[in-house]
Amino acid sequence: MDTLRILHLEDNPDDAGLVQQALALPETTPILTRVDSRAGFAAALSKGEFDLVLSDSSLPGLDGQQALTLVREQRPDTPFIFVSGSADPRWVQQSYHLGAFDVVSKEQLWRLPPVLKNVRATRQNRRLNQLATSRALLVEIVKQLSLARSLDAIVDIVKTGARQLNGADGATFILRDGDQCYYVAEDAIGPLWQGRRFPLRACISGWAMLERKAAVIPDIYQDPRIPHDAYRPTFVKSLVMVPIRTEAPIGAIGNYWANNRQPNEDEVALIQALADSTSLAMENLELYKDLERRVQDRTQRLQAANEELEAFSYSVSHDLRAPLRALQGYSDLLLSQVQPPLQGQAQSYAERLRKSALRMQVLIDDLLNLSKVSRAELHYGQTSIGRIAQEIMTSLQNTSPPREGLQLDVDASLQAQGDPGLLRIALENLLSNAWKYTGKTAAPHIEFFAETPPGGGPPTYVVRDNGAGFDMAYAGELFQAFRRLHTEAEFPGTGVGLTIVQRIVRKHGGHIWAEAAPGKGATFRFTLGSGPS
Repeated sequence: MDTLRILHLEDNPDDAGLVQQALALPETTPILTRVDSRAGFAAALSKGEFDLVLSDSSLPGLDGQQALTLVREQRPDTPFIFVSGSADPRWVQQSYHLGAFDVVSKEQLWRLPPVLKNVRATRQNRRLNQLATSRALLVEIVKQLSLARSLDAIVDIVKTGARQLNGADGATFILRDGDQCYYVAEDAIGPLWQGRRFPLRACISGWAMLERKAAVIPDIYQDPRIPHDAYRPTFVKSLVMVPIRTEAPIGAIGNYWANNRQPNEDEVALIQALADSTSLAMENLELYKDLERRVQDRTQRLQAANEELEAFSYSVSHDLRAPLRALQGYSDLLLSQVQPPLQGQAQSYAERLRKSALRMQVLIDDLLNLSKVSRAELHYGQTSIGRIAQEIMTSLQNTSPPREGLQLDVDASLQAQGDPGLLRIALENLLSNAWKYTGKTAAPHIEFFAETPPGGGPPTYVVRDNGAGFDMAYAGELFQAFRRLHTEAEFPGTGVGLTIVQRIVRKHGGHIWAEAAPGKGATFRFTLGSGPS
């Protein structure tokens, strides 16, 4: 059953009781904290975290709209609902203008349950949207960690990423140094303990390492594990601390917040996933250092480290499919089954969430395809590359809306020495790009042919179009993964396709390059060498 933490501003006990009865829902357990004065409101807002604020139009010493303004300033994501006896239309209109989620008359308390359902739907939508964003960020951080070649680089990536993942007010990176905790680096709104060392049993990071599990603390001054005197000069009110590696921890990563809050399961899981990735990156770092000292063992150990890293990246991408399915499924439920139906901004958020999840699914598929191509073994032989290109173009025509003035020139007789499966993947990417980037061209023209060098030798295969083209000043970035020369709004894509093509061509011992101009199309040329590399 879902719980809803509600701060209720009401000085009339009878009205408070009626509101509480109206909030009794079978699918939701409301946890009400009632205050009846300005002082009580200020204390509750500073100490607690709430999912919703219900307020009368006024309390002793506090106007309801003033309370709304304070909530908007301090907790901008917390919905604020007036439950008031006031029926002045101008007051109601002004309340909405100030940011009220809804205004319910005390004579119409039957409206509260459907309003609460909208609040729950909005909250779930926000949570799923934030989770999708954070998981995408985690993939990017893991990618950066996989490229880190020094401890300083790992520390810089982790301290910044740890704070961004959960929108925390601060993050810290701690390493175990014998029986001490060394606070290596921090990224925070105020100073913490960077550069200092504390006994392992005297700090919460030491507790997380010794117990080999996360410490989740919503109020540091109510937890006996916290050395309160060390925290008083800081902004910290709540925190999460996770070990780097649960088996024989080598450090810890912490998130800090300036307000009392209950970190949720998603936040704990995200920071723990980052800690696990950090552990792997640090283990790889030790491997690289050792490889430099032991030349004979260099190739074998480097291969093992890269395979482990590749397996980890594949695992991360694979494990993201389940939560993505959940994001898509719950987005569809929000759009199709919530009653009353989502409208306006809430509907827009749900639709954007679904589109983002679908885009991330495409990105994961491309990452997996890139990984498969990198690991694939060549099955070399005579290949009818022209016929493959012709089949691809026929498929594109059959699965796309008709195009006026379309001209296709494909030399179906072309042959090549190579792996038929991999060459098909390469041509699918090149020809699909040509099809995509001629989508806005009045008379699209796509060609596939071969050029023979003047002095003889292996042919150069050419894919040419008269589409959007690109600026050759950025040609050096063309085959880099995730680099795109056009925005998503102009032409959709992930920036992985040409990286896949380049890897396939290189596997065949060949080379690929491009020529283009904005608005005048692009030409891609590639060779396949004389055999696999």
